Amino acid sequence: MENVVLQTTGLHIGYHAGKKQASTIAGPLDLSLYPGQMICVLGPNGCGKSTLLRTVSGLQQAVSGSVVLNGRDLSRLKPAELARQISLVLTDNIRNGNLDVYSVIALGRYPYSGWLGILNEADKAAISKAVQMTGTAEFLNRKIDSLSDGECQKVLLARAMAQDTPLIVLDEPTAHLDLPSRIQLMRLLHQLAKESPKAILISTHELDLALQVADQIWLMDSNGHLAAGLPEELVLNGAFRQAFDKDGISFDAATGTFPVHITAKEDVAVHGDGTAAFWTRKALIRKGYAISTSGNASILITIAENPEATQWTMKTTGTEQKFYSIREFLEAL
Repeated sequence: MENVVLQTTGLHIGYHAGKKQASTIAGPLDLSLYPGQMICVLGPNGCGKSTLLRTVSGLQQAVSGSVVLNGRDLSRLKPAELARQISLVLTDNIRNGNLDVYSVIALGRYPYSGWLGILNEADKAAISKAVQMTGTAEFLNRKIDSLSDGECQKVLLARAMAQDTPLIVLDEPTAHLDLPSRIQLMRLLHQLAKESPKAILISTHELDLALQVADQIWLMDSNGHLAAGLPEELVLNGAFRQAFDKDGISFDAATGTFPVHITAKEDVAVHGDGTAAFWTRKALIRKGYAISTSGNASILITIAENPEATQWTMKTTGTEQKFYSIREFLEAL
């Protein structure tokens, strides 16, 4: 990967209180983003995710260090040039106007069409491609204020795609979406990065989805540090645990989740590898039991799955019971 889209060197991000005063949130940051990559920026609230995105997008001045876009210093790019390098999808509400969806997507061609907004054949082709890639054709003639949150996010992404820049930056694009819409949008972004190929940079709190779709994760903590790497690398080297562990909440590297249940009861051994065994373990943890792997548990559950019925066999000291529903088994336990 030789054609780096975005590169930062010794970058410090933060806020300028005056001409000579600056408050640094994070740095130094040495980061790279390449075509076809989807990178998710993760971290707790207040760690500087949005500040990082605004800085590398040219909306906010860096405290120090450099940001280079396609070989050119960000600070030397004029607004029109910058608009041909970066497409932004921010959390701003655009549904207050009377624009239809096609007009909103067409705004992405503004860096090329000029202030008159006259669309040539190349502009129309770019809009059609963006509509096709984002699946927004079915509501092109609707007013933007009639769309659901998920539909609106697709339109904003289509506008960014129509802008046809090497880099797309999105700040919390799933913040107001329901679960199916969040999954669909993250899957769509992952697909667009591969098929475009464009570089896509996202700040998000969707840790579970980011672990599945991100080519790399930039993981920020509250102390101004950033760890960059493959999702699996950051799980295995403890970076996730260090960034998020606090107030009794810990990251479980074995499952990629943050367990909410506190184990207070005895150990239970579960024998079985199917779907029923997986959810039985989940139910036991929810009930406060610990899943034993040592073989010394006082309770042994064996699960046999077959097309007719699933059977739970529970063995304790001197007893053996069989059940044919998880409700019966849990009530007996």
